[in-house]
Amino acid sequence: MLSLFRKPAATTSRQLKKYKKTVDQINQLEPVYEKMSDDELRGMTARFRDRLAEGEKLEAITAEAFAVVREASKRVLGMRHFDVQMIGGLVMAEGNIAEMATGEGKTLVASLPSYVRALSGKGVHVITVNDYLARRDFEQIGQIHQFLGLDTGLNVPMMDPEAKKAAYQADITYGVGTEFGFDYLRDNLVAEPEQKVQRPYHFAIIDEVDSVLIDEAKTPLIIAGKMQPAAELHRIAALLMKRFEMDVDYEFDPETKAVTLTDAGIGKVEKAFGIDNLYEMDHQTLYHYVIQAVRAHVIFKKDVDYIVTEDGKIALVDMFTGRIMEGRSLSDGLHQAIEAKEGVEITEENKAQSQITIQNYFRMYPGLCGMTGTAKTQEKEFRSVYGMEVVQVPTNRPKQRIDQPDRVYLTTHDKYEAVAREVKERHTKGQPILVGTTSILQSEAVADYLDKYNLPYHLLNAKSVEQEIQLIADAGQYGTITVATNMAGRGTDIQLGEGAADAGGLYVIGTEKHESRRIDNQLRGRSGRQGDPGESRFFISLEDDMFRRFAKDDTEKFKKNIKTDDDGLVLNSNVHELTERTQRIVEGAHFSQREYNLKLDDVINDQRKVVFGFRNQALNGSELSELLDKLIDDTIDFEIEEHAPQQGASDEWDLQELENVLASLLPAAPAIDTGITRQKELRQSLEEAVTDSKDKLHAALEDEQYASVARRLILSRVDTMWVRHLEAMTRMKEGIGLRRYQQEDPMRIYQREGLHLFAKHFQEMRRIILRDMNRLLEQQQEAIR
Repeated sequence: MLSLFRKPAATTSRQLKKYKKTVDQINQLEPVYEKMSDDELRGMTARFRDRLAEGEKLEAITAEAFAVVREASKRVLGMRHFDVQMIGGLVMAEGNIAEMATGEGKTLVASLPSYVRALSGKGVHVITVNDYLARRDFEQIGQIHQFLGLDTGLNVPMMDPEAKKAAYQADITYGVGTEFGFDYLRDNLVAEPEQKVQRPYHFAIIDEVDSVLIDEAKTPLIIAGKMQPAAELHRIAALLMKRFEMDVDYEFDPETKAVTLTDAGIGKVEKAFGIDNLYEMDHQTLYHYVIQAVRAHVIFKKDVDYIVTEDGKIALVDMFTGRIMEGRSLSDGLHQAIEAKEGVEITEENKAQSQITIQNYFRMYPGLCGMTGTAKTQEKEFRSVYGMEVVQVPTNRPKQRIDQPDRVYLTTHDKYEAVAREVKERHTKGQPILVGTTSILQSEAVADYLDKYNLPYHLLNAKSVEQEIQLIADAGQYGTITVATNMAGRGTDIQLGEGAADAGGLYVIGTEKHESRRIDNQLRGRSGRQGDPGESRFFISLEDDMFRRFAKDDTEKFKKNIKTDDDGLVLNSNVHELTERTQRIVEGAHFSQREYNLKLDDVINDQRKVVFGFRNQALNGSELSELLDKLIDDTIDFEIEEHAPQQGASDEWDLQELENVLASLLPAAPAIDTGITRQKELRQSLEEAVTDSKDKLHAALEDEQYASVARRLILSRVDTMWVRHLEAMTRMKEGIGLRRYQQEDPMRIYQREGLHLFAKHFQEMRRIILRDMNRLLEQQQEAIR
């Protein structure tokens, strides 16, 4: 990974000066490559690769390579990279983030660093936010690379493993970030080495990098298996939840979305289930079901976070696009808790088999870069988590969009009335209008108010991404009114239709501030592409979610001296101060949550590296002997410390039990001298049995059938242990909430106890594997007799 401790990048102006010098070199090369035939231009790829193989640095060929890509693009697509696009490409080729305004042609920019970084032959992954954009970029930009002799691949869900493997073998592979992550997890669950589809990571280019690395980073990637739910327990917990009161029976932190039971709530649970102490480990599962019931009621809102379909199913809603997430469900019983809350049929639970956060997945790439229209406000996070700097790239043409100050209303009704009146006024002159909302529910509310004024509009509730993107693309047509969730059709430019520019260009209306200024800016950025005229304004109310959840007291205090006009518009000038302060609180809360989740996953990440490393050794049959040798040595050391601890008195050692345990684990049973009083002597006395055991296993592994069965058994034991451990870590994370009165940081408790739990589970797995190998050896010897 790029160093997190490198010096911050120079100021943008100094950086741009450096990049412009390189762009001048690229421009001087343009006439040279224009004169080349197609074959000569294509031959440059082999020449670049030869130079790299001879030890030349990538930086030395970058200007030439960029000039070659520009020429290929002109011939294949009829599109010539602007100088500012070249700058964006240089920023990314260095492993940083290019912030480029909407409409500046970021898709074409990606063709530059992807080509340069693919010349090493180690593979480049181009990450997009959805399958549609991945396919579009593969089909369009892929033509440039194919013309230049590179292979391109497409990686989308539901592909045949062989097709996936072929896609990963390509020089450049397009796909959605989550699918790359899921393939990584699936690769670490395979039973045969050839079933793996990925190869070692090299370089990733992320389109809409803020969406992928920040917005989606709140939810870990989880590969889950099915298990029967305790349906009745879910229903009882849901009924119990209806008797709970916030701040009496449970506490809810809106900033972190954490819920904890109070003493009164714990008392109610104990009384309802007839138990004495919910704190006891025996009742952790019960606590889990109750906490999930509380989360289902408090955090997840119907028609915002999920909908109930006509056939009585819970369908999750993507908070960034407003689309239904087909086939997706929550894990660890949370989905079933929502089903119990809504009184629908309770389905099978998803039990995590493997998981990883977006942050820890992408930190595995040695090289990483990205592009987006909005990243500067999150620069600190990009630098600290991913080691990337954000460089603002100038626009090709000056920006003409006018960003109007917010209008803040007293009530939600006042706000929507004002939006409808504003839309009507602008519509009369034919100005295209895009009304951005934060949820499906809000979109429908806006639509109801527009109906009162008999205004024609497109309500974006598309069944497919293609329809969604078409409706967004048409939003710039003269007289068009479009109502859509803020993030719908991300990555699609809205071009102005005939007469739309004269009518004022696209007018973007936001109906609620989002969780960060960055996402507000994304919505504004829909207007004013490539120097087009345009306008934006946010209409918000003091009843909005942001004020209710994060500034309840401040808002109530503000209302005491409030002044409004007849339409409910707040006239106090300091209302904008309140809005900005509240949004900063929200941004800080979400950053803290991502930071907290990353710290939690860092604990599991270290364990995951050990488990996946162990598993890969087992998967590669040629390393089985070394794996079992280490397994025996580590197990002996662990068991000695368990039964004859270094710090304990020798007369308290249990050497007989140690002998019994080792007899069940080793093919050559040891005889322990009970007169030994020093741990070092004890270890030395076992050397003969250890060596004999290793020799017997090595001999057995010469038998292909034994080796094959042994490998499958080891993989099975590793996977079973990892699933069990992940479940235990989840329960422990929840249980830490029960100890909120302890004067110790919960994270430290989680780290310490997580390490202890992992050591325990890993040793149990070692014992089981060695017993399996021992039994297998006995069966082999019996078969020979």
